[in-house]
Amino acid sequence: MKERLVRLEVLRYNPDTDTAAHFQRYEVSCPEEGVVLDALNKIKETIDPTLNYRWSCHMAVCGSCGMMINGEPKLSCHAFLREYDGVIRVEPLAHFPIERDLVTAPDDFIEKLKRVKPYLIPKTPKPISEGEYLQTPAQLKKYHRFTLCINCMLCYAACPEYGLTPKFIGPAAISLAHRYNQDSRDGGRDERQEIIASKEGVWECTFVGACSEVCPVHVDPASALQQVKIASSFDWIKEHLLPGGGK
Repeated sequence: MKERLVRLEVLRYNPDTDTAAHFQRYEVSCPEEGVVLDALNKIKETIDPTLNYRWSCHMAVCGSCGMMINGEPKLSCHAFLREYDGVIRVEPLAHFPIERDLVTAPDDFIEKLKRVKPYLIPKTPKPISEGEYLQTPAQLKKYHRFTLCINCMLCYAACPEYGLTPKFIGPAAISLAHRYNQDSRDGGRDERQEIIASKEGVWECTFVGACSEVCPVHVDPASALQQVKIASSFDWIKEHLLPGGGK
């Protein structure tokens, strides 16, 4: 397999020894059809074992290898070397605290996921002996796209609103809440709406659309957020303008 010389400029930061982050240059030979993650692995294996970053599946499934590559949030296992000329700049995901080198702390994202309750809350709980909760293909289609999220956090790194307003619940968490709100088996919408329809929720979104542009699995979180806005607007109309609150 033909190889090429790859030049990378990687952000380094060791909280035990560094007062500020800095860039370090590397040159490594990699297959032309390789990805940025291959280059990082080659560097760690043959040049610098102290380099830190996250990765697992190498198949754009686990979402753990998200990084800023030439300023764009990407999965490093899905960033093909053939798409880049010259020096490739690799940095940790934007808008998250750096723990070490390319490793960021996801605590804020995880906390926001907890708040929106991204799991099925059955309308009518029943014992296992009564079988599974069934739904039609049409009911599944209504929310299926939003089940594809791999929690890679690229949408948060791309979202200018999250960068400006850290309290914003953010694209992935709201999209996952919407996924369950649209599920015919779920009865937890009112609980989630308290969070996602609040000031820190969907109304902070200015519909830039960058979240959908960088999503590696085409969840289209921008679409989910706009659907939440429409549904929340109908909630307000029913509550304030219809007799009996629309009940």
